Amino acid sequence: MSDDEDFEVEGPELAADDPMRAFLPQAFGKKSKEADVAAQLSRSKRPVEKAPVKIEAAAEVGEGRGRLAQEPASKDYGSDDDDDSDDSEEPEDDEYPVSHELVLKTHERAVTTASLDPSGGRLVTGSTDCTLKLHDFASMTPTTLRAFKSVDPSASKTSTNSETHPINHVEFNPLSGGTFLCVSAHPQAKIMSRDGEVLAEFVKGDMYLRDMNNTKGHISEVTTGTWNPVDKNLCVTAGTDSTLRIWDVNHKRAQKEVIVHKSRAAGSAGRTRMTAVAWGSPLQGGPNMLIAAALDGSLVMWSGDGPFARPAAEIREAHKSNTWTGGLDISSDGRMVVTRGGDDLIKLWDTRKFKTPVVTVSHPSTSDHYAMTNIKYSPNSSSIITGSASGHLHILNPGNLKAELVTPVTPGSPLITVQWHPKINQIVTGSANAEVHVLYNPNTSVRGAVDVMSRAPKKRHVDDDPNFTTDQSVGISGDSIVTPGGVLTNSNASSFSARHPTVGLTASGRSRDPRRPQIPMVTPFMKSQPDEAHINQSIPLSSMRDEDPREALLKYAELAKKDPLFTNAWKDTQPVTQYANLSDEEEDEGPDKKKVKR
Repeated sequence: MSDDEDFEVEGPELAADDPMRAFLPQAFGKKSKEADVAAQLSRSKRPVEKAPVKIEAAAEVGEGRGRLAQEPASKDYGSDDDDDSDDSEEPEDDEYPVSHELVLKTHERAVTTASLDPSGGRLVTGSTDCTLKLHDFASMTPTTLRAFKSVDPSASKTSTNSETHPINHVEFNPLSGGTFLCVSAHPQAKIMSRDGEVLAEFVKGDMYLRDMNNTKGHISEVTTGTWNPVDKNLCVTAGTDSTLRIWDVNHKRAQKEVIVHKSRAAGSAGRTRMTAVAWGSPLQGGPNMLIAAALDGSLVMWSGDGPFARPAAEIREAHKSNTWTGGLDISSDGRMVVTRGGDDLIKLWDTRKFKTPVVTVSHPSTSDHYAMTNIKYSPNSSSIITGSASGHLHILNPGNLKAELVTPVTPGSPLITVQWHPKINQIVTGSANAEVHVLYNPNTSVRGAVDVMSRAPKKRHVDDDPNFTTDQSVGISGDSIVTPGGVLTNSNASSFSARHPTVGLTASGRSRDPRRPQIPMVTPFMKSQPDEAHINQSIPLSSMRDEDPREALLKYAELAKKDPLFTNAWKDTQPVTQYANLSDEEEDEGPDKKKVKR
């Protein structure tokens, strides 16, 4: 056979859909790990409800507008994904960033609050499972959608039996992305770093004082809070003790200002619960304003810079009394205020004529079960977004509060919290089924979830499964290093080591593994020992216990001689103290000797 002749090797041909093709090599040599961005984005595309829903809604026109509220104003609702329709309705799709979604299932119970930092790179979510989950978009891939840290802000170092509280509200500082405000169902709010460390904990007030103006902090549960829009060091918290308190993050021992709201409702004894607060500042400048809602149905407005002795305007029956008004937001121009009450109403108010609502629409409330239900303006105040009890996201017109788009996010599970980030143009939602949805559009959104879905999926490794690399009898990795005073961090009640604390130990409590050092038992006495840093911060002059009292007094001896405190008036006329000089004979004689008896 010559070299010029062509020859073919016959072999069995596989069909295009044969599953055996998955085991055949596609190429030889080292393969580059690249992501099929288009395929990953298409997998994250949200399903569109079909046309029968629209027809059903149209058939109910005569029965009322309750059905029409579920129909969006956009034309692509219920349309098929044809090439012709996509080309003709592309601008309509890009109006709102809701075409794709990223789902984070990191919590165990209802997600009540979520906040993105000013750059849009870090997401903090709070839940009724009493934990904060910190997510970093830069480190997530399509196959590793998890939080890099879980924090319990109520956990104490001194006791393992510390109380835990549900998270009511978290909010990043809009002017300083390194800190965020954490409000739990507790009288003390906290300032935390973006890595989950507690930087400051505001003080609790004296609950036995009747006049709230004399207390240094909240005496009962804090419901919500927010940051000052122009001063990065100031924040405000609203509590169930009928007060708003303005704090300076650098002075946690007492609030800067206390605003006492006196309720005029019958039988309230002048007290009520503050349910929502918003602090807004016009983009073009001008005075900022502080607006709060209360359980007695009132809506109160103060000047953001003070004085706070009496409100600038007050509406007594803005919403029905004894219903929880959890949603409150101010537009970017500072002229309009939107509230969502527990009386199934959404109302729009004009700050220049703060007496009657401009528009009122009906919207089923979920604040009876989830008090943290909110309502928010879009970044440029061109829309208003809120959730619903059916799990739909409602995008409303800011002028007449009519629904421009209603899209299902978690059908059948109430949508509690929403936030529309201005920089990355993405909407973050939290629902009662413990899911966090990040809605985005690849054409108009930047970074965030778009970057996550554009990365190559991380390959699974045997070490990713903890069952293969964890010593189940101890609950930690087999090759980990444990210091003698160390504490097992991940041994919770669901782990094998927590349920079987004596497995793998001898009768004396030592480990059967000779390589593992013995961890001393934590006795009740050790648990009650307070942290030294906590003592120095909480108790004034506590550092004096480490100082020698004699040296502490003698260091003031020279100062007392030069500048006496009590005899300073007679310093010039005071005679010099003179002592009698002893002679040498008196020194040698010593004491008198006893006379010898004869």
